[in-house]
Amino acid sequence: MSPDFDAVDIIRTKRDRGTLSGEQIDWTIDAYTRGTIADEQMSALNMAILLNGMSRPEISRWTTAMISSGERMDFPSLGKATVDKHSTGGVGDKITLPLAPLVAVYGVAVPQLSGRGLGHTGGTLDKLESIPGWQASLSNEQMMSQLSDVGAVICAAGSGLAPADKKLYALRDVTGTVESIPLIASSIMSKKIAEGTGSLVLDVKVGSGAFMKDEESARELAETMVALGQDAGVKTVALMTNMETPLGLTAGNAIEVEESVQVLAGEGPEDVVELTVRLAEEMLAAAGVPDADPAAALKDGRAMDVWRRMIAAQGGDPDAQLPVARESETIYAPADGVLVGLDALSVGVAAWRLGAGRARKEDQVQAGAGVRMHAKPGAVVRSGEPLMTMLTDDASRFDRAREALADAVVIAAEGARPAQRLIIDRIA
Repeated sequence: MSPDFDAVDIIRTKRDRGTLSGEQIDWTIDAYTRGTIADEQMSALNMAILLNGMSRPEISRWTTAMISSGERMDFPSLGKATVDKHSTGGVGDKITLPLAPLVAVYGVAVPQLSGRGLGHTGGTLDKLESIPGWQASLSNEQMMSQLSDVGAVICAAGSGLAPADKKLYALRDVTGTVESIPLIASSIMSKKIAEGTGSLVLDVKVGSGAFMKDEESARELAETMVALGQDAGVKTVALMTNMETPLGLTAGNAIEVEESVQVLAGEGPEDVVELTVRLAEEMLAAAGVPDADPAAALKDGRAMDVWRRMIAAQGGDPDAQLPVARESETIYAPADGVLVGLDALSVGVAAWRLGAGRARKEDQVQAGAGVRMHAKPGAVVRSGEPLMTMLTDDASRFDRAREALADAVVIAAEGARPAQRLIIDRIA
């Protein structure tokens, strides 16, 4: 039996700035998932979408088709509200680690399906795997049991969720089409909607260390994803947040876990605490708990209690010594003044080159590698004071990491203190 549509006609339609019908989109996603459409044809279609865009109805239908390519999870049997958070990725972005147990304090279930790092952005699963014994892979039954008992789970997404996205993402990665907002939005939201959460809070990063470098493109992505979530019946809100400077004082794996535990102990860097609390407030409001005080739950140890149970439930030892890098090298301030710039991308690339990240999905990461920062923008620094410490198991990596950090720091005359908003806007 001949197919209902022809891939070449669909490519031509989008090449010529036409609009794809719902039926064409359904057929395209299904045929590509089954292997009927060749990679080179889907590559051409992706490029046409990148260059010519998609209408909102097209993006919505594309997302729905990707969800339909696999299984859908649902949580009504838990008997409590579910809420998830997704970040578009940044440097030092360890927020998921303290956030999931913090929200679970209030009786809300947090099914946090997370990923691994690629390039300069870190992966939540890589960070947690630095905890001895901790396991990222859970069956659906294990996940449901942990949500019922502990209230929070951070684990790898199963292969059955949106398999079309897995194929499409790998193709986009090698064909220069990752940057397409319709394709980014549908990729993220197909997985999150298939995951079955009742509400979703998006953290859309903006700036040097983020995928979206400027506010205009970040806003378009945020608005598109919020609309997709609401179209699918998932209560969705987005915060646009600053990623010009790394979050916190660490970029790596084990050192970010260490910093997350400090936050759960009622301490930790101000920016990490602020964003954790603000996202928790959004998640709890979306889940129907609007009057909670998440800052108090960090201070009084309730969030730490859930963290310890969550880590132990996945085989980890919350009291275990975290891995420490074998080698370290410190970078010192070249002059007196005020630190007015600390470039997130430079720090992320350095951490990656030190071994904290991977260039290909199959690469291994070092648990102890990364960059520890001793000052953030606004701090007064003196010549010769430590600014950053590079950490790795392989000293031969220091040279290339040092190159990445060569222009990362800007020091100005005293009194020039930068004003940076951590939270840029809220989109609902």
